[in-house]
Amino acid sequence: MQTLQISIYVVAALVVLALLFDFMNGFHDAANAIATVVSTGVLKPHQAVAMAAFFNVLAVTVFPLTVAATIGKGTIQPWAIDHYVIFGALVGAVFWNLVTWYFGIPSSSSHALIGGLVGAAVAKSGTTALVSAGLIKTIAFIIVSPLLGFILGSLMMLLVSWLFVRSTPMKVDKWFRRLQLISASMYSLGHGGNDAQKTMGIIWMLLIAGGYSSTHDVMPPWWVILSCYTAIGLGTLFGGWRIVKTMGQKITKLKPVGGFCAETGGAITLFIATALGIPVSTTHTITGAIVGVGSAQKMSAVRWGVAGNIVWAWVLTIPASAFVASVAWWVGTKIL
Repeated sequence: MQTLQISIYVVAALVVLALLFDFMNGFHDAANAIATVVSTGVLKPHQAVAMAAFFNVLAVTVFPLTVAATIGKGTIQPWAIDHYVIFGALVGAVFWNLVTWYFGIPSSSSHALIGGLVGAAVAKSGTTALVSAGLIKTIAFIIVSPLLGFILGSLMMLLVSWLFVRSTPMKVDKWFRRLQLISASMYSLGHGGNDAQKTMGIIWMLLIAGGYSSTHDVMPPWWVILSCYTAIGLGTLFGGWRIVKTMGQKITKLKPVGGFCAETGGAITLFIATALGIPVSTTHTITGAIVGVGSAQKMSAVRWGVAGNIVWAWVLTIPASAFVASVAWWVGTKIL
């Protein structure tokens, strides 16, 4: 990869923009981790976000940096990466996050970032800039992650219903209020492990392009790792309350047992994807799990109209963020 002459000031500004995206990722996706535990009344909102933020950051000690490697080296050809592409990708992702947050739509920060990278890289170099294997794997999991969340969430609900068939509703509620603290913590751990690494990959791309890091490095610098986990943790701490209501109550009414099953199914999905180095959407995953829990009780328990609107947002995420990123790439070539 050819090293570019990128001013340290431009690099610093783009790192700040990347960390802003990371903060927004946590802010936007806080609902994924805490919506069920808040809507079931197990924790108060501020208690829930504090717990989620803690486990987001704790993920630095648990997961290998496989997702960061996929983003940093497995989506866009190294020769196509420059500061203009990084700028365009981040602007496209931040724009889509703001739009969907404003309207309370639980869209994917992850796929907004992927769409931004694709749009900016194609605007610069055409489709030859894309690494098809990495992108196919990522795009496939747009379908696989909610489907796996759906299957695991519904199976967990059926298993729990069978195991506690002779228990009273009051006893079940008491047990799963406690267990939901564990499932929400594990989901937050998986959220931090997968999502913080995506921003690491972007910053790593930039550092390699500018000659501040080497393509032979097996992981980003430690300051990148720690700052990305801190940024997503702080974003989660502030929470995205507009989306909490959609995730927690509008799709289906949840009780503690349903919240536990949805979070556990979602957490297992995230752990598998992160181990495989696949950048998945925590939004897609938990939505699929919540729908699975609702449909395991009865199909009419799910508000399919709300779920359908969410799916439309998923479909539009990559093309919308890619379009904005391509425009931002052109603007970046004029101002950076």
